[in-house]
Amino acid sequence: MELNVNNETHQLKAVLLGIADSFGGTPELGDCYDPKSKEHVLNGTFPQINDITDELKEFQAVLEKYSIQIYRPSNIASLNQIFSRDIAFVISNKIILSNIIKDREKEILAIDPLLNLIKKENIISLDKDSRIEGGDVILFNKFIFIGYSEEEDFIKYKVARTNKSGVERIKSLFPEKEVKSFELVKSDDNAKENALHLDCCFQPIGKNQAIIYEGGFKNKKDIKYLNQLFGSGNLIKINSQEMYDMNSNIFSISENVIISERSFLRLNKILRERGFTVEEISYSEISKMEGLLRCSTMPLIRK
Repeated sequence: MELNVNNETHQLKAVLLGIADSFGGTPELGDCYDPKSKEHVLNGTFPQINDITDELKEFQAVLEKYSIQIYRPSNIASLNQIFSRDIAFVISNKIILSNIIKDREKEILAIDPLLNLIKKENIISLDKDSRIEGGDVILFNKFIFIGYSEEEDFIKYKVARTNKSGVERIKSLFPEKEVKSFELVKSDDNAKENALHLDCCFQPIGKNQAIIYEGGFKNKKDIKYLNQLFGSGNLIKINSQEMYDMNSNIFSISENVIISERSFLRLNKILRERGFTVEEISYSEISKMEGLLRCSTMPLIRK
């Protein structure tokens, strides 16, 4: 397989889509590794396997409608394997295996059959000190945007998944790219005050537009930078409730076609007004685990 991904919006040709065949059911509160999952465990509203599998089937059906080749992880019993974005990610023609939190390390074993299709020289493993997850890595042509936490926050918060060493490693691997890192707001206990990954508060769409929740960024200079880079009129700015609902975590099939959650009424209306085709699906149960559409995918080939 010849990997090729340089942005979030070129025509998707092949993708890894997560599975929920045996996702392990409702976890114990102490086993939750994000505040939204904790919230739903406490409230007795954590998603059930039938609802999750139905939502993934709906997602799969839209991908098949656009003739996209779909790969799936191997099933590992009693393991949540929905969010395939985090376990590895593709930049250009390389796949980088993430150093993810220990709770999720087994998930990487499930993509061995996929890795067997890729040239060994295009598979990159990171050193143990370079911590990074795919949800924190967003591609925008010559740019690589990375959400991260400085050492104090990285040690303090379980939801801090990418550190400065991870950022520096990506810089060294892709010297031809311009790597821009953004420090994110973190909370282990309040999902409305937690940008779990960069794609939970920001994502480019189309050719030169983006969805952004400015409250997810720790430093005002980063908000100013993105406003200048994209142009304020090209940014769709969402509020804290929309961030909590995962509005920025939609998924682009192409520059013109976006898959979105059908409950995102304001966002979907704006997208259509801006000329996008919006494929609406139900994904609200999966969102209870603080991930949505982009989180569930790992693009392998975009043209």
